[in-house]
Amino acid sequence: MARFSGATWKPISVNFKSGGQESVYGVVIHIMDGTLAGTDSWFRNPAAKASSHFGTGRTGALYQWVDTADRAWTQADGNRTWLSIENEGRGGDALTSAQIARCAEVLAWAHKTHGVPLQVASSPSGRGLGYHAMGGRAWGSHPSCPGARIVAQLPEIVKRAKALTGEKPKPSGYEPFPGTKWFKKNPRSPIVTAMGKRLVAVGCSTYTTGPGPQWTDADKASYAKWQRKNGHRGTDADGWPGKTTWDALKVPNVS
Repeated sequence: MARFSGATWKPISVNFKSGGQESVYGVVIHIMDGTLAGTDSWFRNPAAKASSHFGTGRTGALYQWVDTADRAWTQADGNRTWLSIENEGRGGDALTSAQIARCAEVLAWAHKTHGVPLQVASSPSGRGLGYHAMGGRAWGSHPSCPGARIVAQLPEIVKRAKALTGEKPKPSGYEPFPGTKWFKKNPRSPIVTAMGKRLVAVGCSTYTTGPGPQWTDADKASYAKWQRKNGHRGTDADGWPGKTTWDALKVPNVS
């Protein structure tokens, strides 16, 4: 059995397949087009032929209706390999901050329990955090579920899930200047590789084998050309990076 202790356990006796979950590719976000209470009642009606593993309320309630070892009936062909979260609201709504937080908790738990990667998925063959419409006809043809506003919130859910699991977010921005002395130690570092690629991209490479992992004379010659392009002359264009030209080069963060 796999039940999330952070959710209120609200088991249903119909509208799911016991032991039917074949694998877990990820978690699918839905919109209820109704209320949490109404959805809870509907899932208990045998005529509904519908259910979900989890559901959130707009003020932060979180229910679990179906054990994740069992197959909920919420996204047609995707039921076999994806878990599901129904979210209280109407088409066109955005998730509330409380709902985003609860979805992130479920995703973080699914990551630890089922190995779901903390990333946004965009197709049924992907893995991570997906959304109902991405399944197209095979998933019942629901192009407006959960809607563009919620799809735009998926990266924030992933970000919060990473924070809950302690996984560091991928760094963004640019490498801070490591100092001229750092280069004079002839380091082997991914920073040097990233710097070389930037020099190639801006047309300053003086060699054809591509950037290497170690600071070399070829790197120095290429960097001196970059310095000259940025107005340095004479001994100022010596091939040793300084903060002004380094900041202008915008080497992507590799840490």
